Amino acid sequence: MTDQLSHKADAWSGRFSEPITERVKRYTASVQFDQRLALQDIAGSLAHASMLHSCGILTSGDLADIQRGMALIQEEIASGQFKWSIDLEDVHLNIEARLTALVGDAGKRLHTGRSRNDQVATDLRLWLRERIDETQHWLVQLQSALIDLAEQHVDTVMPGFTHLQVAQPVTFGHHLMAYVEQLRRDAERMHDCRKRVNRLPLGAAALAGTPYPIDRQLVAQLLGFEEVCENSLDAVSDRDFAIEFCANAALIMTHVSRFSEELVLWSSPAFGFIELADRFCTGSSIMPQKKNPDVPELARGKTGRVTGSLVSLLTLMKGQPLAYNKDNQEDKEPLFDAADTVIDTLAIFSELVPGIFVHAARMREAATRGYSTATDLADYLVRLGLPFREAHEAVALAVRAAIDSGRDLTALQLDEIRQFAPKVADLISADVFVVLALEGSIHSRQHLGGTAPTQVQAAIAKARLRLAEAG
Repeated sequence: MTDQLSHKADAWSGRFSEPITERVKRYTASVQFDQRLALQDIAGSLAHASMLHSCGILTSGDLADIQRGMALIQEEIASGQFKWSIDLEDVHLNIEARLTALVGDAGKRLHTGRSRNDQVATDLRLWLRERIDETQHWLVQLQSALIDLAEQHVDTVMPGFTHLQVAQPVTFGHHLMAYVEQLRRDAERMHDCRKRVNRLPLGAAALAGTPYPIDRQLVAQLLGFEEVCENSLDAVSDRDFAIEFCANAALIMTHVSRFSEELVLWSSPAFGFIELADRFCTGSSIMPQKKNPDVPELARGKTGRVTGSLVSLLTLMKGQPLAYNKDNQEDKEPLFDAADTVIDTLAIFSELVPGIFVHAARMREAATRGYSTATDLADYLVRLGLPFREAHEAVALAVRAAIDSGRDLTALQLDEIRQFAPKVADLISADVFVVLALEGSIHSRQHLGGTAPTQVQAAIAKARLRLAEAG
């Protein structure tokens, strides 16, 4: 490397009388983590150079040199031969210095009409746009995996819970489709977020714009941005797009965490509803019988990490005056970590779900406990003409009698049931036992969003169609 920008102080050495200390250099440098923006930085620089040439600011020779130099740099980065220097502080100065070393004065002219302020904002938006597309891909994959599993268990009865107490019977397919709905909303939010990410800051320069006759729309077109940031101060200082992504990522992780909690519960011997594939679990260093659901547990833990990234970025921005401040260097690590975590989590769960083995008989047996069809009996009495509050009280008395005698509601005699609802006793017939059966309860929920197998199958078909249209 030549002496062009050979260390950080050289970029503005005319203003300073002494170099920074090694400790300050380490403290202020970002190249250790922002080098992952290298390809986006090159893409942004090439678009900027093409625009400068189009506007008559760069010669054809300079543009050709810049394109040639950037191609070589990209090859060096891809092969691992590029030498990153902390003396050059960040990804931008490292690439610019190498470009200047390769092509000379053309490299020095590249920075005409821009600042690192709008440059880094552009790089970050380009990088995040790609991560959003990855996230969307894995959201689709996880939804597909859940839909496939749900379709296998459209008729599999399990207890539905409120307050983690047995409430009413549902199907396992219906339960899984609830998570598909959550992930569907996550995908909608990411799609909406991408629109605001996909706005070009480049051209704002340091904060006020540039006196050069630039064409920002051309750069936006070359880089695939849908819009241009319309205020130069906001363009360089805005990190709303990163915060919004982290908020969406935190919600995704929250949904995965809730699912993870159920996987942990369901796979425990106390429930015994499912088994996870061995490749997603570990054993114990002391207890040989253990099969620990490490992946779901870790997903729960990593949810706090992504939420922490969101809080970090909100806190970072809350006290900053316009426009750019050095504080914003701290935006990258939380954003990078949130994106990495949510993408890895979705990818792993897309592999985990197909490997879930379901103990359908154990699920059904659990649904027979806790008097899960009590509400169905109340609804039956209402259909016979009893006001709901009276029906509720009548069934409560029936449940108490069943508990005291150690029986299920289905084990009560017809005459016993009649005595709890004397107003309609003569209307209660043997069909009450169809109502009290698990399958009777399940199949009675025949409406949009209900747990009846036909409704679950319809929901699955609709979800598959949405995914196909989105893809």
